[in-house]
Amino acid sequence: MDSPASLFDLTGRVAVVTGGSRGLGRAMVLAMAAAGADVVIASRKEQACLDLADEVRASTGRDALGLGLHAGQWDAIEPFVDAVYDHFGHLDVLVNNAGMSPVYGELGDVSEALMDKVLDVNLKGPFRLTALVGPRMAADRGGSIVNISSAAAMAGHPRPHQLPYAAAKAGLNALTVGFAHAYGPTVRVNSIVAGTFLTDISKSWDMEAFARRAETFASGRAGEPDEIVGAALFLASAASSYTTGSLLTVDGGQP
Repeated sequence: MDSPASLFDLTGRVAVVTGGSRGLGRAMVLAMAAAGADVVIASRKEQACLDLADEVRASTGRDALGLGLHAGQWDAIEPFVDAVYDHFGHLDVLVNNAGMSPVYGELGDVSEALMDKVLDVNLKGPFRLTALVGPRMAADRGGSIVNISSAAAMAGHPRPHQLPYAAAKAGLNALTVGFAHAYGPTVRVNSIVAGTFLTDISKSWDMEAFARRAETFASGRAGEPDEIVGAALFLASAASSYTTGSLLTVDGGQP
């Protein structure tokens, strides 16, 4: 049996994180590089990806590639995947983290354009990336695909102000199970069902109102970005070799 520490070692692996330049994505990029992986940082803000790639190389010595990618643009995804393989020659870990949940008023005010945008980024993008990467992983040496879902998608959780997002993430949960069967046994596909985390987005919240809501959490608080790292490393690494098609909840005990 391997040592517990070696189970989480990502040395020699290549990991892609979409939405990787900030928030949960940034935390996962830094953690995977620290665990030995070379990393690809993708987001719509290419300069932010390039800056974080510089930081990764300087702090860990790992190779890091920053690439601009709008995860909701179907036709941009295949050239992105090709660029990753052209640079590294293989891919071992894909983290579908890019997501969005626009603010809207009444449900009747949700436009088709807004609905399409939410589905494009949260559902169609991960589908396309996984459909392109999964077969190449399976034909090579296998790998791990980690989808970042949301507690909003789970039964009892959807709230009126985030229904398009909740529907998209529920679809992502379904894709997780389906892709696990499509590309197993050598490619594992799992979801982290993330609860409420304090990221750049939370800076616009009414924190007093949120504090009252957080009193109902078992943890009594929101999560910090670094607190997603343990679950991400587990699912990315050999530590989860018998875990696939699973939805792993990391939400601080939200009711």
